[in-house]
Amino acid sequence: MCYILGMSQLHLYLPDELTEKARRQAKAEGKSVSSYLARIVRRELDSGWPDAFFEKVIGSWKGDPLERPDPQSFESRAELE
Repeated sequence: MCYILGMSQLHLYLPDELTEKARRQAKAEGKSVSSYLARIVRRELDSGWPDAFFEKVIGSWKGDPLERPDPQSFESRAELE
């Protein structure tokens, strides 16, 4: 069975010292440089909240005011011996 994943090829220019660091780190992790760099890019781009998320949701509740109930007491249990 053959799966084709949508992937684009990018060309990246790095200073020589960063290139060597990336190669060493990829090797230490047992990965190709491409897969190592893809993980870094994915982490940077997939993290965080979507653009303008808070601007869209803050103050958008239209229902009754939310109320937090008083905390309940814990049940009493026999002490461990």
